[in-house]
Amino acid sequence: MKTAVSIPDDIFKKAERLAKHTRRSRSRLFSDALREYVARHSPDEVTEAFNRIADQIAEPSDEFSTVAARRVLERSEW
Repeated sequence: MKTAVSIPDDIFKKAERLAKHTRRSRSRLFSDALREYVARHSPDEVTEAFNRIADQIAEPSDEFSTVAARRVLERSEW
């Protein structure tokens, strides 16, 4: 889809330099930037990203760590 937007000159110049530096078209750069912005500001997508990371680094719990963590939390003021 094509659309027209107004962008401050300084941002446009920085985007131009970045597009050239990364060898991407301006259109691709703006599309990637907007995609990232939307993903960062969508609560569901942020939660899903955290869940994917947690699933990747999850380790089987061991009894010692579980008991120690529980004791620390029980002594902490919430």
